[in-house]
Amino acid sequence: MKHLSRLIVLSMIVLGISSASAQDENNPWALSIGTNAVDFYPTNNGAPLSNGFFDEYFNAGDHWNILPSVSQLTVGRYIGAGLVAEIDGSINQISDFGDRAVDDLSYYSVDGSINYSLRAMLNDGWFDPVVGIGGGYTWIGNQDADDLENLDAPTLNGSLGINFWFTDNLAIFVESKYKHAFEPEMGQHFQHSAGLKFMFGGTDTDGDGIYDKNDECPETPGLPEFNGCPDSDGDGIQDSMDDCPNEAGLAEFNGCPDTDGDGVPDPEDDCPETPGLAELNGCPDADGDGIPDNEDECPEEAGPEENNGCPYEDTDGDGVIDPEDDCPEVAGTVANNGCPEPTVEVINELNEYSNTVLFDFNKATIRSESEKALNSIIEIMEEYPNTVFHIGGHTDSVGSDEYNLKLSKERAASVRQFLVDGGIPANRLTSEGYGESRPIATNSTEAGRQENRRVEISLDKDKEMKDSNM
Repeated sequence: MKHLSRLIVLSMIVLGISSASAQDENNPWALSIGTNAVDFYPTNNGAPLSNGFFDEYFNAGDHWNILPSVSQLTVGRYIGAGLVAEIDGSINQISDFGDRAVDDLSYYSVDGSINYSLRAMLNDGWFDPVVGIGGGYTWIGNQDADDLENLDAPTLNGSLGINFWFTDNLAIFVESKYKHAFEPEMGQHFQHSAGLKFMFGGTDTDGDGIYDKNDECPETPGLPEFNGCPDSDGDGIQDSMDDCPNEAGLAEFNGCPDTDGDGVPDPEDDCPETPGLAELNGCPDADGDGIPDNEDECPEEAGPEENNGCPYEDTDGDGVIDPEDDCPEVAGTVANNGCPEPTVEVINELNEYSNTVLFDFNKATIRSESEKALNSIIEIMEEYPNTVFHIGGHTDSVGSDEYNLKLSKERAASVRQFLVDGGIPANRLTSEGYGESRPIATNSTEAGRQENRRVEISLDKDKEMKDSNM
């Protein structure tokens, strides 16, 4: 119990001193417990090393003093560049002092050292040779006998040891330390030790088992394969490189899923659960009209965008869709933009009415009895809202050419104005006078001259062509 209490006191001293060491981030501390053997051979009664430095170095049976219990405690602190600062305390019982037998002298020592690990030079494997240098203080004597003078002296130490690492934190160690005492009577000696070494003290802020020094995400629990960074969705892509860290996805989409398998990742897919087209942001287009089904009011029928994806109607069934049909409710012809074109019969009917139009003598004034015929002409023209009509004025040969031409123009203009006043758009009516240049009967008889004095209505093809090219 006496030795055990002293070992505990030494351990407290060791821990107290070592706590002042500089800190490292990754497993900086080591605690070793073991047993030790002290060999005072060769001492030759105080003549150090007189028989040779390693004479009978391995003669454990004759010279080694071994305390068969836990008799050594060591605390180490990594200080960088492969160097470890250590302080250890040990106890023993000395019965062989070199070649002399003694009466179980007590042995106590406290030693400090700087050790250099060769493990990094050997690729950080399980085999870890260590060399060290340091110093300490050793006490030897019979503590129960007041008449015996106890020996104590500082020592200069050199050591060589090997750590055998089973894991990153656990090793078996063996060490041999030479102690050169600065008290000749004590003699020089070896102290051999073996035991277990535990590494601890590394900082692991997030508790993921990866020390902060090697952890690229030290404040977030992660995985070893990602150097301590997390993969929240378990898709094999660490969160910092995953565009969708909370949804398992594919590497080709930077960790985002493609639920419908259309090649468009869900964050870019407006229809993530329905296979679609990339050019439509992942939405389908069943009718192929370029409008995605979710925006298409007629998804099964192709139609233009301006009609919300629906085909245009052809209300009058004339083959011209309503938006292009100038007469959407009246059947017409494609050539006339969906409006009806007057037939020969219609033109003849117009001219039957126009031939009854009478003017005051030698004037362009329309006589009142002709208004009924002109109103009939208006009714017929209104049935053809996309047709341009031409009004031609003609005279007989009585009078000069100049006068007849002027009169025919005025009469044609008078008819045009009446029709405009009656509701026919002015841009659908043209007029011209031709005088006596276009007779349809002989001017030699009164009957013939009567036929030549006329107003004719025809289709203005040149005007229609001109308008269609505008």
